[in-house]
Amino acid sequence: MTMTTTNHIEAFRVAMLDAGIQPPAVIDADGRIHRFHIEGDKRGTRNGWYLLHLDGRAAGAFGSWKAGFTSTWAADGEPMSRAEREAFRVMLENARKRADAERRAEHEARATVARAEWAQAGPADPAHPYLLAKGVQPHTLRQIGDTLIVPLFDAFGLLWNVQRIQPDGTKRFRPGRAGGLYSTVGDLTDPKTILICEGWATGATLHQETGHPVLCAMNAGNLKPVALAACEAWRGVLDTVICADNDRFTPGNPGITKATEAAKAIGARLAVPQFPDGATGTDFNDLAALLRKGGA
Repeated sequence: MTMTTTNHIEAFRVAMLDAGIQPPAVIDADGRIHRFHIEGDKRGTRNGWYLLHLDGRAAGAFGSWKAGFTSTWAADGEPMSRAEREAFRVMLENARKRADAERRAEHEARATVARAEWAQAGPADPAHPYLLAKGVQPHTLRQIGDTLIVPLFDAFGLLWNVQRIQPDGTKRFRPGRAGGLYSTVGDLTDPKTILICEGWATGATLHQETGHPVLCAMNAGNLKPVALAACEAWRGVLDTVICADNDRFTPGNPGITKATEAAKAIGARLAVPQFPDGATGTDFNDLAALLRKGGA
């Protein structure tokens, strides 16, 4: 590697640092999009991305898919000419298409493994410790050993991933696609009302208490994508309700914040669990448990 190449890579690394993004340990200057973990994001995620090429005048781009942030860099700090900007735009667009194709192929391969696991699993035991602790029935969950298997579908009903729940409540997703996927509770054949929430146990509680079918987005950040997908999949629905987690002990209350964004995006109603002073809990499952104990 020449000194010039090394200098370009280091200058690109400095530009990332100046923008508040910790670059990966190794930067490949091959004109392809590379994903990496951004410090502060959830463990295992790769929301950061960069592209760097050294042909002609060295140039690159980087950003965060989660934050919706993108920045460009060019060697020597000089603005790109019109021809350079156009050439770089084409390179970036081609790299994005190639990365999208690779990501789709990866998701397909991982989905095959998840579908095999789902096919192997048997009906969940109603006496599973997690279900007993949450006070819910298994509905369509399956089980392998003492692990509950939660299916995650897209708007076409295709299973792409699963979440595993251990008896102590520990939850892990399989690697693979997650955004826009949901788990269902209840009959969605011809629904007039659909509820959308975060966790599966919350969804099971909402269905058991209301009789309405529920889409479980699994986390707050996925509420809006699921809400948009639901609008496309069930266009005849008369009423959609986003059932927020009330993260009142977390700065910014992300549960309500993200649920409000989802509700506004599709014109849905918003429901928020309210707890008495001094009570613990954040979601509708917690509220139902409190009510069963006579604490609300």
